[in-house]
Amino acid sequence: MIRRTRDEIAQRVALDIPEGSYVNLGIGLPTMVANHLDPDREIFLHSENGILGMGPAPAPGDEDEDLINAGKQPVTLLTGGAYFHHADSFAMMRGGHLDICVLGAFQVSATGDLANWHTGAADAIPAVGGAMDLAIGARQVFVMMEHQTKAGESKIVERCTYPLTGVGCVSRIYTDLATIDVTPQGLRVVDMIDGLTLERLQEMTGVPLAHA
Repeated sequence: MIRRTRDEIAQRVALDIPEGSYVNLGIGLPTMVANHLDPDREIFLHSENGILGMGPAPAPGDEDEDLINAGKQPVTLLTGGAYFHHADSFAMMRGGHLDICVLGAFQVSATGDLANWHTGAADAIPAVGGAMDLAIGARQVFVMMEHQTKAGESKIVERCTYPLTGVGCVSRIYTDLATIDVTPQGLRVVDMIDGLTLERLQEMTGVPLAHA
């Protein structure tokens, strides 16, 4: 069993983004999705620091220090793209103008609750950013994460034990093992990596799973 790499998770997410969508990519792992979008498909990438029409990462040596995403990484601007005030960016997020946001997570519950800003540990540095605004403002929330912690515990849980970012907001989960939909009837497996059975995936997951 060979798990998906981070690039392969990003590539899998990119396949599910329809043409014409307005999409926010959260900081960290989700930013990699931009590098896997087909340039022949028109998709409008938004960054909460005030960019619409963001492109993939620039080639080495072509970075513009004044053009960065919310994670302070250099990005490119596609033809017709724009940058604007932070307040206008949050108005887009809170006003329901984004079709999809892609976020990382520490935990996702069986009912689609999201915890991604703080582990609750005494020495942890909380970093909520605009995640709460995105979680409730976007029409769909896609989560990208490793399926398990370094200790082998499932990040998909019956109930989140970390502080919540949003309640019942997650639509689909992408991990290094599988793609899973959050539905009113429970979690449904869309696809899995080669060599993995539903039974084995169930053993590695904290809540009941059904096959789509």
